[in-house]
Amino acid sequence: MYRSHTCGELRLEHVGTNVTLAGWVQRSRDLGGMTFLDLRDRYGITQLAFNMESNPALCEQARKLGREFVIQIDGQVIERSSKNKNMPTGEVEILVTALKVLNAAKLPPFTIEDETDGGDELRMQYRYLDLRRGPVQQKLRLRNQVALETRKYLDSKEFLDVETPVLIKSTPEGARDFVVPSRMNEGQFYALPQSPQTFKQLLMVSGFDRYYQIVKCFRDEDLRADRQPEFTQIDCEMAFVEQNDILEMFEGLIKHLFATVRGVQFEEAFPRMTYAEAMERYGSDKPDIRFGMEFVDLTKLAQSKDFVVFNSAECVLGINVEGASEFTRKQLDELTEWVKRPQIGAKGLVYVKCNTDGTFKSSVDKFYTEQDLQAMAAQAQAKPGDLLLLLCGDLAKTRKQLNELRLHLGTELGLRDPNVFKPLWVLDFPLLEWDEESGRYHAMHHPFTSPKPEDFHLIDTEPGKVRANAYDLAMNGVELGGGSIRIHDRALQSRMFDLLGFTKEEAQAQFGFLMSAFEYGAPPHGGLAFGLDRLVATMGGSESIRDYIAFPKNNSGRDTMIDAPSPLNDAQLKELGIKLN
Repeated sequence: MYRSHTCGELRLEHVGTNVTLAGWVQRSRDLGGMTFLDLRDRYGITQLAFNMESNPALCEQARKLGREFVIQIDGQVIERSSKNKNMPTGEVEILVTALKVLNAAKLPPFTIEDETDGGDELRMQYRYLDLRRGPVQQKLRLRNQVALETRKYLDSKEFLDVETPVLIKSTPEGARDFVVPSRMNEGQFYALPQSPQTFKQLLMVSGFDRYYQIVKCFRDEDLRADRQPEFTQIDCEMAFVEQNDILEMFEGLIKHLFATVRGVQFEEAFPRMTYAEAMERYGSDKPDIRFGMEFVDLTKLAQSKDFVVFNSAECVLGINVEGASEFTRKQLDELTEWVKRPQIGAKGLVYVKCNTDGTFKSSVDKFYTEQDLQAMAAQAQAKPGDLLLLLCGDLAKTRKQLNELRLHLGTELGLRDPNVFKPLWVLDFPLLEWDEESGRYHAMHHPFTSPKPEDFHLIDTEPGKVRANAYDLAMNGVELGGGSIRIHDRALQSRMFDLLGFTKEEAQAQFGFLMSAFEYGAPPHGGLAFGLDRLVATMGGSESIRDYIAFPKNNSGRDTMIDAPSPLNDAQLKELGIKLN
């Protein structure tokens, strides 16, 4: 037996008990007559005491131990004379009677502490060491809790956990596929699934009316802090349902998870907003509604004068930053430079200060009278002490830029509390979006999303105006998940492929199996998938998903710990029938 108790278990009621502990040496302190070690495992830390007077040989042995040595000790639990209220085990310590080194350790390249001195790349290279740190282990425990409670909830609602294949056919779903060569079928390739989309639809055709899977998905796309080439979905599908059935079912899941894992109760139904409204009010299909600063359309008022910049723009949009009229010229110049960065792309920023004395001060004073600025303030419902910030240009670009500015100010002003959670259903996305480069429509979600029945008549004449029977759940400016009611009719699915520019031959080659299945009695069905990594990160109050994944990739898609991806040797390439240029 390596241990009788864990390092986070012992309390005052254990005083007098003989115990055996095992773990890693966190730190040591030599006080002359006494030596103290902190012993750590994933459950906590316990202080070990070695007495030079009563056992000098054991004390000398303890002094030679370095950080991260793996040891086993025997000893008696005693009450600490100097208690540490910041540690769960801080009222006791172990008077050690026997010590065994299970494994010596090199000095780690960074400190294994809650606040470490290791940078991101170094910690990713030695991820197995980084995983020993308390905050990282806590994040993975949160992930485990969320997965466990997800299974409990879905099982209680009669969902079946069904595995789908990992080696599949390459089909266009919006991102590039990762492909895998088939040695037994030279010149042919599998793809790793971007999602189990077609398989879960086939399960509905098969009569499994409630499916779920916590499943790995793969997309070969450019990475950001909130993306990984491989990620995990809570993937769900239901048959004989309409949109509202799905929203209620999975709103229930999110409420269950927050109640059981975070102790957060959502008493009210989640608010709902159309895509068009979200874009008009926030410039985002995943708006952060923890704070205000909703967009105000000032185009008519701003274009009534001789300011050429506004007059030549498609739109002039603004936000009201409450209580910010005291921003200094330096702060306003910094905001102007911030929106002009290449990542944002604005050409400039106009401000209107609503001074506390009722007067107005603007960066475009020479073009607008006091009454003009007052009219803008009234349109934005600005009060004395508020600050209006205006951007102009193309509607889509200006909305995107103003959304970034809004989020930036929300962060800077402390309005985005990570412990406040504001969910929002966003509904009625466009079915299609026009791609200038390819000169054709692309599915905004995927090719299997059903149009809203009331928009069917627009498919042939104005396809860009057709709304999808699709929905996303956003929270705190993050998309937690999304889905749609699927097409279950072969004729409509065929028409969708036509709209997306597939030839009959291409559609048959790519999706013939699904089209064939629809001929054998496909039920109405729909589903939703939550990004598990992103959901857990949001619940944990983090913006990045990386620390909630045990072995993540960096922003170049590399695993620096195992050095992957890596080249294949010539023999492997020859066996696979692959030649590299």
